[in-house]
Amino acid sequence: MTLTDSTAAIDRVQVVEPRTRDLGGGFLVQRVLPSAARRTVGPFVFFDRMGPAEFAAGTGVDVRPHPHIGLATVTYLFDGELLHRDSLGNTQAIRPGEVNWMLAGRGIVHSERTSVPVRAAPSRLSGIQTWVGLPQKQEQAPPSFSHHAAAELPQAEHAGVRLRLIAGALAGLSSPVPTCSPLFYADAQLEGGATLELEAEYAERGIFISEGGIEVEHQSFGAGHMLVFQPGGRIAARAAGATRLLLLGGERLDGERSVWWNFVSSSPQRLQRAAEDWRAGRFGSVPGDHEFIPLPDTPPPAAAPATHVPKSVDYP
Repeated sequence: MTLTDSTAAIDRVQVVEPRTRDLGGGFLVQRVLPSAARRTVGPFVFFDRMGPAEFAAGTGVDVRPHPHIGLATVTYLFDGELLHRDSLGNTQAIRPGEVNWMLAGRGIVHSERTSVPVRAAPSRLSGIQTWVGLPQKQEQAPPSFSHHAAAELPQAEHAGVRLRLIAGALAGLSSPVPTCSPLFYADAQLEGGATLELEAEYAERGIFISEGGIEVEHQSFGAGHMLVFQPGGRIAARAAGATRLLLLGGERLDGERSVWWNFVSSSPQRLQRAAEDWRAGRFGSVPGDHEFIPLPDTPPPAAAPATHVPKSVDYP
């Protein structure tokens, strides 16, 4: 990727439209991935635009404890604060410009809430949560959690474009976030008229327009859309006004993945086992947070009886 004021052509762009989802209590998100039009971009299997939401004093976000397997969650905020707690015993507030990277691996439970001090006054929340699918050899890895302050993330600025690399590597920059496969994930803010160019460094590349609008190959696109590009060739996005973009992509996952509820796996049998374990209470618990989200009524994808999945799994 280069930051420049020149232009370049692309062959084709796929436009992915968001869908509105309620995470509870009227907290709405725009869900972009997965969709009928596009399931993944590189290793990214899930993409939610959270808010912007305004909360009155005494209210906030309450995403109760729930499990994950086979993925890493990446939380990045523009405004506000969220309190992360997990079954490893981690408690971490995340604020704008910071990154929470939670590797679920073989299984973890976490919650995300507005903290008691933040609820004492009116508050605002806006940001992005993505899920990154794990390579097959890491799907059963021990879970872990890491937090990175805004000052730790590399930044670049040129010709009206300010870029912060959230995770992965791009244009000679490398993030300290401990990723598991080749990818890039960046926050770019553009002044009106500035152009950002995305080089063909990775097999799959996407741009999510969080605020403002861009012109790509003489077509205009507004906030809320994700643009996914064909492999190869340089992409140029020109900002119509003050604009904020999320750049994401990377190498494709090593095989198909099934996504069901909060679980991602290359094995449908593994999804079924995780569902049974959550129903039976075999996952760990989040210290100090005793609520939980029950299993959905819709069962996971059907699969033949597992021969390689253990009958019991040690969850943190």
